[in-house]
Amino acid sequence: MMHRRFVLAALPLASLLIAAAPRKRVAAPPLPPPPPPLAAVERVVLTTEPGTIELTLDGARAPISTANFLHYVDSRRFDGISFYRAMHLAWGDQPNGLLQGGLRDPRRLFPPIAHEPTSQTGLSHVAGAISMARNAPGTATADFSIMLSDLTSLDANPASADPEAQAGYAVFGKVTAGMDVVRKIWESPISQTLGEGSMRGQMLEAPVKILTARRLPPPPAA
Repeated sequence: MMHRRFVLAALPLASLLIAAAPRKRVAAPPLPPPPPPLAAVERVVLTTEPGTIELTLDGARAPISTANFLHYVDSRRFDGISFYRAMHLAWGDQPNGLLQGGLRDPRRLFPPIAHEPTSQTGLSHVAGAISMARNAPGTATADFSIMLSDLTSLDANPASADPEAQAGYAVFGKVTAGMDVVRKIWESPISQTLGEGSMRGQMLEAPVKILTARRLPPPPAA
């Protein structure tokens, strides 16, 4: 430090020249391309170990949930995730229940999204519907469920005294091909020990991988 001060005092002109010299510019990393604009209808294909499942997402009525799902698809964060839960309901026409999958690594999650209740979107938990899994409203991230049957009790019910029932769950699309694959996964062996609380007895013994998740071209105009 003493040597540096001495040099600056002895050579004031040189120090000015050094200070005035332009700094070497470091190229900024390229910005990622902007996401494609959200269409009214978006399509995604999930390639799983037992077959493919095609989804049609409702970007017009459920834009927040649809954009969130596509964010995971486009970033390849759904590649290698699993269907891990199959809820079987003994009552009603069979098959009755839902299949759940998602990204169970918290390090790879995007921020939670706002809740889109079915009372707002006009969508419903009918057979084949795809819905966001969540804890409290506004906590949904990457986990989703596919209905094996009509489970309209999961729709929002604003007249209910129960806050959970008031909010319901957020439907944002449906399976348009591959329900046979969904059912095959849903019928996989169930573990009697995995899961906690109400989830015990609903976890697949061997989770079924989603190998890839990719957008499909938009449907042709009518």
